Amino acid sequence: MTEGPIWKRVLSFALPILLGNLFQQLYNVVDSLVVGNFTGKAALAAVSSSSHLILLLVGLISGIFIGAGVVIARYYGAGAEGQVSTAVHTTVAFALISGIALTVCGVGLTPSILRLMGTPENVLPDSILYFRIYFSGVLFMALYNTVNGILQAMGDSRHPLYYLITAAVLNAILDILFVAGLNWGVAGAGAATVIAQGFSAFLGLRHLMRVEGAHRLIPRNIHLNRPMLREILQMGLPSGLQSSIIALANTVMQSNINSFGEDAMAGCGSYMKIEGFAFLPVTTFALAMTTFISQNLGARQYDRARRGARFGMAASMLLSELIGMLIYFLSPYLIALFNSDSAVVAVGVAQARTMAPFYFLLAFTHSISGTLRGAGLAVVPMGVMVVCWCVIRVSYVTLILRFFNDIRCIFLGYPLTWSLSCIVLAIYFWKADWLHHFDRQAHSDGPQTPQKRDG
Repeated sequence: MTEGPIWKRVLSFALPILLGNLFQQLYNVVDSLVVGNFTGKAALAAVSSSSHLILLLVGLISGIFIGAGVVIARYYGAGAEGQVSTAVHTTVAFALISGIALTVCGVGLTPSILRLMGTPENVLPDSILYFRIYFSGVLFMALYNTVNGILQAMGDSRHPLYYLITAAVLNAILDILFVAGLNWGVAGAGAATVIAQGFSAFLGLRHLMRVEGAHRLIPRNIHLNRPMLREILQMGLPSGLQSSIIALANTVMQSNINSFGEDAMAGCGSYMKIEGFAFLPVTTFALAMTTFISQNLGARQYDRARRGARFGMAASMLLSELIGMLIYFLSPYLIALFNSDSAVVAVGVAQARTMAPFYFLLAFTHSISGTLRGAGLAVVPMGVMVVCWCVIRVSYVTLILRFFNDIRCIFLGYPLTWSLSCIVLAIYFWKADWLHHFDRQAHSDGPQTPQKRDG
């Protein structure tokens, strides 16, 4: 990441992530496709409305893994191999502890959270069953995300792609077997996901234990190094809190959607699966920017970091908007793939045509956020997104539904708050000296500075 043509380095790193995210999305979509076509729209509503609740419970931990990736990439860019190894083993230890804790919390709290969300009674039993099975295997997801973050921080985005492809294919086969063949319903969809996640985690951990380099995983060295954990948490907690708080706000939004009944739940849930494809370039370039910026600032290549950030933003916005236009025009056919009920399709199409034209705003916000996280400034995007995407969005929906009981008012809340976050982050990005944040931090902590890598 610290040498060679910027566009080539960014795209060669981003392409496997993009393909991996594509298979991850297909992985998520298959559950809904199989359940919606073989079990019915009530079961589809139970499975498809899962994203916000899952992110609510795992978002904090996922954000901390992002922070670990920033720390590892910065030490790798600076040539500090001993620190890279310490960070890797601390991150894996944290994943084991947090995965077990999430399993207990997820299985225990799922019924209460679903009731707070106003999940309709006819959907509630299937929702509880699906989520409890899902969270019984959340340790596998934590371990896979850890491996994924470590490898990407080292500039390796190919191996996570291989593991995701394997998991996606396995998930699809098991979904068809369990749901369509054995008629296990949502339990089959949940079991297929857990098994596929477990296999991908196994493949990733096996690779880390065999790879040559500072990031090799040695099981007996897995432990929590307190100074390193503190550094990882300083980088990751803002991102984790951001994910969890936004998920909480979206859970409130989902509860408003639930109030419109199972047709609205199924239609919006189906749209969310399709919207995931528009998120592919968004999350891809956000991750690419975090790693690229971290490594280049660690190597003190400031101009390269600046030019890379600009390229990543432009590419993300362009690709997201192209996908958005395809979704806008093809939404009636795409929603019908999940369930052909006319009421379900109408809700999904209304949401798609309200939100899809504004995906470039979403891409711009996440690209700047990924850049700032790579520079060690994760608190800034956290604050902006919490205010715009949580406080303002929830306040808007709560107020507007008092006067207009129309589900399209909920949909409008997303592009409105995307616009606000874009404006605030753009002003900060162009005025703040984000390139030298690491230097100022190192100076305040002591006289030692990382050694610049050759090239």
